[in-house]
Amino acid sequence: MIIALASPKPAASIEDGLARVERLARDAADQGARIVCFPEAYLPGLRGQDFEVARWDGQTQEHVVESVAGLARSHAIAIVLSVERITPDGPQIAAVVIDANGRLLGWQSKNQLDPSEDQSYVPGRTRRVFDIDGLRFGIVTCHEGWRYPETVRWAAMRGASVVFHPQHTGSNRHRSIPAEWGAAGGAYYEKAMLCRSRENTIYFASVNYALDAPEAATSLIAPSGECQAWLPYGEEGVLVQPIDVSLATGLLARRYAPDRYEDDRCESGKLTE
Repeated sequence: MIIALASPKPAASIEDGLARVERLARDAADQGARIVCFPEAYLPGLRGQDFEVARWDGQTQEHVVESVAGLARSHAIAIVLSVERITPDGPQIAAVVIDANGRLLGWQSKNQLDPSEDQSYVPGRTRRVFDIDGLRFGIVTCHEGWRYPETVRWAAMRGASVVFHPQHTGSNRHRSIPAEWGAAGGAYYEKAMLCRSRENTIYFASVNYALDAPEAATSLIAPSGECQAWLPYGEEGVLVQPIDVSLATGLLARRYAPDRYEDDRCESGKLTE
């Protein structure tokens, strides 16, 4: 199985974003990828950042999903696209999953918001895994993967070989490129990627925007907890990599035993020391 992680620059408009999605999806398909994942809330863009976000409503959302379904069908590649999703409760950050035939398989919402996002989005409340061409995978979004490792383990315990991680980490305020992947003195994000993979024995596929000052690279982490490959910081492009599903055993995730976490402080209504 070959998967791809697409790292575009922020979209100047909806149509500009769709053009970038098509170009990168086509590049991924031409290199043999069966599925490609894009960054967090790529359309219309993640609110509260240092770039303009395009106008977004239910009609625009429908146009984007239908357009991306057509792209998936035209290029015979499954697409995971994180967007802003309009719901009765308010706007969510959610990834839509579309197979290579252009069929919508479902959505995965971001359920653990960063505190700074509370004013712009509402959290989702459900999780699921997806199956495409024999590959079972989950999706966790940005802050979830950085701060809530339970979200990754949830998918791994249900047989996911890969967890895709759409993210936005960094800014466009100035040009600042990390000198080394996973540097000891750098931001912690890439180190968290290693942990999410190794603590579950799965692939962790993290995809960032192409930002001027990124704090994490678009990266694929192997089940061993080693970085298999990453894209150059700040460069728009697509990371295409083979994965060996047989290595993603989920061993450490499956050994998690929640029944061993009972609170034994209270016995017969009295606190024990």
